Amino acid sequence: MKSMKKSIIPGMVMGLILLVTACDKDLPTLYKFEAYEFASSDMDGGNWTPVLLSSGSDITIPEPESVNSDAYLQELEELKEAMATRTEAESQAVDFWTQNPVIRWNEIALELIAKYNLIPGPNADGTYTLPNPSNPDGPPAFPFAHPPYAVRALAYLSVAQYDGLISAWHYKYTYNRAAPFVQDETITPAYPNNIGPSYPSGGAVIASVSRKILTQMFPLEADYLADREAEHLRSLLVSGNHVQSDIDAGQTIGEEVSSIALARAATDGMSKAQTSKQVSDSIAASAMERYGWQWINKEIPQRPVGLTPLYGQVKMWSVENVEDTRAIPPPAIGSPEYLADVEILKDYAENMTEERRRIANFWQDGIGTYTPPGHWNDFAIRFVVKYRLNPIRTARMFAYLNMAMMDGGISCWDSKYYYHYPRPIQTIDGFKTIAGTPNFPSYTSGHSVFSAAGAEVLAYIFPQEAELVRGWAKEAAISRVYGGIHWTFDATVGTDQGIQVAEYTISRARLDGAD
Repeated sequence: MKSMKKSIIPGMVMGLILLVTACDKDLPTLYKFEAYEFASSDMDGGNWTPVLLSSGSDITIPEPESVNSDAYLQELEELKEAMATRTEAESQAVDFWTQNPVIRWNEIALELIAKYNLIPGPNADGTYTLPNPSNPDGPPAFPFAHPPYAVRALAYLSVAQYDGLISAWHYKYTYNRAAPFVQDETITPAYPNNIGPSYPSGGAVIASVSRKILTQMFPLEADYLADREAEHLRSLLVSGNHVQSDIDAGQTIGEEVSSIALARAATDGMSKAQTSKQVSDSIAASAMERYGWQWINKEIPQRPVGLTPLYGQVKMWSVENVEDTRAIPPPAIGSPEYLADVEILKDYAENMTEERRRIANFWQDGIGTYTPPGHWNDFAIRFVVKYRLNPIRTARMFAYLNMAMMDGGISCWDSKYYYHYPRPIQTIDGFKTIAGTPNFPSYTSGHSVFSAAGAEVLAYIFPQEAELVRGWAKEAAISRVYGGIHWTFDATVGTDQGIQVAEYTISRARLDGAD
């Protein structure tokens, strides 16, 4: 996999550096990159079709003061005073947030996912207590940021960011109030490139949206996220690129669009995805009645309920009926196709090469990591900088990427619990894995579906990278077979499923006016 990463780096903007970080540190950023000149301004971005809003004008903000008004001239003086007294910490914040803070907030989301991606342990009596959003302190702490939870958090964050910036772009080019340093030549901005209308501040939209969405998803981080928002908002002022009314208007948009996103989240069915043992057992019994098999959790100690059995019923973004994307039935246990796969897995286990082990480990994305959907967001950040996307283009890319992967995850979980197919460790005598024992049925492979869906969206947004990302998706899929936790048909059918689901998202993207 190292060779794949290297193939990205030569074309990237100088200054992009991968930092090796531990997930238990104080939420460090993943990358350091220098501000860059955007490849496009997308002046028509306010006319693009949002995901949750009907148009960029759905949210209203006041008409800005004239640049000749006393109120605006006073704001310029306050801006110059703030810049003159800027502290070293504020200067570092200006450098950190850059003109594309969508990247930074995505990084923060990935690090929170890694921090909270911890399986709740058993109680002293062997029972389990699930994380509870009404008691986030626990124990166990809320949330358990497993892959379905992680991709949902990323999807709501990205969609709200995208819709918020469409609204911001609408008003930017409706009012066309130029940046402060255009009005007053004594102001030297931190970001001299990418000059566009400053009212409302897109950065303020992103700060407000991100703090509000991520606080809902990670309630124990409320103070941390409020501090990051305040730091980000202050940097917009002391950078010399925005007066306070620009920032206030951006916050208004951010607050309203995130409220709309969170209203959807409250009714999307996620709160019912984790079921009782009684419901979980009934789902397994239904599969046994239909097919004559059911998945049994082989981990020790054994959790009584699988992971989010009803995640397949969560509301999708671009697919109306999850059954339209349900995978084809898996091979019957004992069939020639099944027996052939048993021999394939045995051969991999008995002839484990260094390369196969490396691939299995690289794509593991297990506990304490940003999960498979986070892995694809990580790749996407690199492409954003390489191709110098502006904030609204960046938010669009992340929105469709995470919508497709969330829809893919929902489709995958629908198939998992509909077919309830056993994992190899359950049906092959004496079989052992090198990658743990996931707490949910085998068919189809979540890694395969997430990765194929993510790769297809990135191939659409960055066609120059299509061969590369599709190759990664295939490697992610086979990695789970090398690890011994999936059948080969889990991976191949899961890849097809991810591609199919992604096409719904891409078809939607083709009609949003941005191409």
